[in-house]
Amino acid sequence: MKVLIIGSGGREHALVSKVAENPSVDVVYCAPGNGGTYRESKCENINITKMDELLEFAVKNKIDITIVGSEEWLVQGIVDKFNEKGLKILGPCAKAAKLEGSKAYSKEFMKKYGIKTAAYEVFENDKEAIDYLKNCEYPIVIKADGLAAGKGVIICNDFVEAEKSINDFMVLDIFKGSGKKIIIEEFLEGVEASILSITDGKVILPFVSSKDHKQIFDADKGPNTGGMGAIAPNPYCTKQVLDEFYKNILLPTLKGIQNEVMDYRGIIFFGIMITKKGVYSLEYNVRFGDPETQAVLPLMKSDFVGLVKAAIDGELKNFNLEWKQGYSCCLIAASKGYPGSYSTGYEISEVGKLEGKLFLAGAVGDKGTMRTNGGRVLGVTGFGGTLEKAREIAYADMKKIKFDGMYYRTDIGK
Repeated sequence: MKVLIIGSGGREHALVSKVAENPSVDVVYCAPGNGGTYRESKCENINITKMDELLEFAVKNKIDITIVGSEEWLVQGIVDKFNEKGLKILGPCAKAAKLEGSKAYSKEFMKKYGIKTAAYEVFENDKEAIDYLKNCEYPIVIKADGLAAGKGVIICNDFVEAEKSINDFMVLDIFKGSGKKIIIEEFLEGVEASILSITDGKVILPFVSSKDHKQIFDADKGPNTGGMGAIAPNPYCTKQVLDEFYKNILLPTLKGIQNEVMDYRGIIFFGIMITKKGVYSLEYNVRFGDPETQAVLPLMKSDFVGLVKAAIDGELKNFNLEWKQGYSCCLIAASKGYPGSYSTGYEISEVGKLEGKLFLAGAVGDKGTMRTNGGRVLGVTGFGGTLEKAREIAYADMKKIKFDGMYYRTDIGK
């Protein structure tokens, strides 16, 4: 079997690693991949970054299954293109990908199908948005409507911060069009949880829960990043929380997907907030999370490739999804200066054997030499019978890795 994975981050490295476990998989192509996917058994990096060329490659090489990592490809309609050629691909159609591609659309979807979410207003005019802010209760949440690499959400503690965010998003256009339309949303106090799931459009199977740590500094301080670490399962996701999530968020989401006639055979990622008033839906992602994937996928006991095939073929109701006992903790090491400006090209060294798993992201290289090539450079995932043991292994492993300007949080999973 030949599998194509599209993307170049730590998430894609985790996907390559998991797919390669299946004995029926002969080769995993990763486009364009990174220095970590290069080192995985069965994996071959291919330097293709254009949709038409990816489609041509999949047809020519008779790819059996394609898995899309990046939300941008999904929003651009790569699944529709592959389906037109009769190729099997995991992901939602472009219409369904709007659930992540437009936060305004996803909020309207939640409202339409009775999914519990924070109160909100949508704005396309900066002056109207600022006028609205004058009568808001703080803190308030401001979100860019479009894709912003996980950085388009700002929690503002007062009017001054909120006005600056509006100016950054809508006037200075720091997200290159994605913030021209914004959502101003009620702030929910509680604990966030990430629930990766897979759907064939008939059922949604949730994965083990996880918790992402978005902000750059310890104690959740500083600006948002693409994610500085994750743990799984999320200790706050009790049976009561998960039951409420399933009844009030997952099931009505599935109903909405069916009523809107979306061709959705892929990953659906629920971002939720656990509050004293119940469980709220924060957002949808239509692909694997990063770094949640590096924490969640290694805990999957079931055959991952079999799960993907069942989703594409509409047979998830017959799939028995099983998980290993225990916990995982993924730590992200970033370049100095991230999520702002940073330098790259520094050599990455490993001092000693790792007990957990290394997933490379913003890293390039071959023949043993690795160099930094991005803001989030790599992740280390530790596993243990308890969360504390998983953390202990992850932090011990991280100390065995070095590169100039290396930074990571010290409180992931605390």
